Amino acid sequence: MLKGKNILIGITGGIAAYKVPFLIRFFKKEGAAVRVVLTPYAKEFVTPLTLSVLSEQPVQSDFYNTTDGIWHSHIENGLWADAMVIAPLTANTMAKMVTGITDNLLLASVLSARCPVFIAPAMDFDMYRHVTTQQNVAKLVQMGYHLIEPTAGELASGLEGKGRMQEPEVIFSELKTFFEDAGDFKGKKVLVSAGSTHEPIDPVRFIGNSSSGLMGIEIAKAFADRGANVNLVLGPTHLSAEGQGIAIHPVQTASEMEQACSTLFAESDITIMAAAVADFTPKHKPSSKIKKEDGLNRIELEPTTDILAGLGAVKKKHQLLIGFALETDNEMANAQSKLQRKNLDLIVLNSLKDKGAGFGITTNKVTIIGRDTKHTELPLMSKRDVARELVNTIKQIMK
Repeated sequence: MLKGKNILIGITGGIAAYKVPFLIRFFKKEGAAVRVVLTPYAKEFVTPLTLSVLSEQPVQSDFYNTTDGIWHSHIENGLWADAMVIAPLTANTMAKMVTGITDNLLLASVLSARCPVFIAPAMDFDMYRHVTTQQNVAKLVQMGYHLIEPTAGELASGLEGKGRMQEPEVIFSELKTFFEDAGDFKGKKVLVSAGSTHEPIDPVRFIGNSSSGLMGIEIAKAFADRGANVNLVLGPTHLSAEGQGIAIHPVQTASEMEQACSTLFAESDITIMAAAVADFTPKHKPSSKIKKEDGLNRIELEPTTDILAGLGAVKKKHQLLIGFALETDNEMANAQSKLQRKNLDLIVLNSLKDKGAGFGITTNKVTIIGRDTKHTELPLMSKRDVARELVNTIKQIMK
């Protein structure tokens, strides 16, 4: 799958740079073309000569090479690459990527890249777990970068902990899998709902929940990465969901989400309802703000339309419908009941009892349950990886 692909490798100034020649050899053996871009400090850890010999191309570091008079175009790098890998990615370069700083050729090439960009962080344990670094990792993932998480082990400092760059064979495997999967949903129309809904009490107040929409956004991106045409019905969120192959349909209320999903469902081959839709909405919605001095003894609520059940009732044989269940008690029994009652093909169960799962965080711990009650319990992982596992499971039941 990598034969004929153009792989742009970016190397930053970390000790793990010594592993990159092995990564280049893996790509070359598969028939890929490799181009290497170094930051100035990266040259202190691995020599351009070694990288040039292995990649069979001149190594780039500066915009302009005064020795041979060659201009290295970051724009051309971005257009040339089918995929870009930054390994190792230091905390410094990571922070610059988050803020859009382009003070070297590698960073300018990142901003010019039209291809998927994979990042393999490497740094000391305390640096990686620092709140700033963790925020930057989360931001890059939200921006669409593909994270190859570091592993735990002995670090260059002599400390033990998470921060080691993944081994070259693991990074290579990630990209190989990406290209193997790319296009296997081409021509499929996918509908995904994500986020919460805001049910207005008056023009300035609402009832809602803390769902960020990240899980649904990652599912939409996972399908788009594999060639699907995705309609994303997205409730209020601060996250970006932009991406090639994704059409975003913003909504606010449960009623608006029901209308959008019902309209788009008829043409969808696969539908994943990951949104945390409000079960109730205020019955009366004043047109002006309720004054504090006027008082508000109670808010009268009425049930919202059960979107998932409505779609299940009209689902055709060729359509797949997947729901989510966030439970706190009798988790498995409640999820299986929901799957049957709402005519679902799969249901994804997660519990608020599981540490690291739920709303407002970048990780999740789920169990994927099928109609035959067979289930797969996944360990705690990033929501991006959960999305990939779910897409792989859907691919299996389509066969």
